[in-house]
Amino acid sequence: MRLTWYGHSCFHLEWDEGTLVFDPYTPGKVPGLTLPLLHADRVICSHKHGDHNYVAGVVCSGQMPDMDIQQFPSFHDAEQGTLRGDNLITVVHAKGIRLAHLGDLGHPLTKAQTEALGQVDVLLIPVGGFYTIDAAQAKALIDMVSPSVVVPMHYRRGEQGLQQIEELAPFLTLFEKEKIVYLKESSTELKLPQEQEILVFPWPE
Repeated sequence: MRLTWYGHSCFHLEWDEGTLVFDPYTPGKVPGLTLPLLHADRVICSHKHGDHNYVAGVVCSGQMPDMDIQQFPSFHDAEQGTLRGDNLITVVHAKGIRLAHLGDLGHPLTKAQTEALGQVDVLLIPVGGFYTIDAAQAKALIDMVSPSVVVPMHYRRGEQGLQQIEELAPFLTLFEKEKIVYLKESSTELKLPQEQEILVFPWPE
């Protein structure tokens, strides 16, 4: 299973039986980022905001491969959606790996939501705050779910990215340095380590 990050919350997931794109962003919606034209079998958008639902930016194959996908309702804020609406958590199970994309989750998970989520091997989690959970809330969720691999998303780098959200550093300071793995490329083959790892993709250029 190969995972590629295109910045913000957009990922391309590939495995033998299919390909997915999560949360493609509309041109101009995320400062400093330009989304190339992507190809996939299916596009999944966690919610309807422009920085997460640019379906036109993905060429779909028209095929419907057998994908083990589950989705769980959640909210984009801590006020049960009254501020920013709903959010979908998506779990994909393929090649023996259970991967969860949390979208723009804006609140701690309830006990029922955590139980529904189940065991997660790879967790794609927002960490920038303001529109989503912040670094401390993300850390608490990670401690509760205990994924093998954590991939932070939805943060900025200087003037690049949404200016209301935080950079990545406050999140990384919550973990032992030995856990943090800085990738040299924007794409990686997912493997489950013996000890938990925080995978940091290079910022898209």
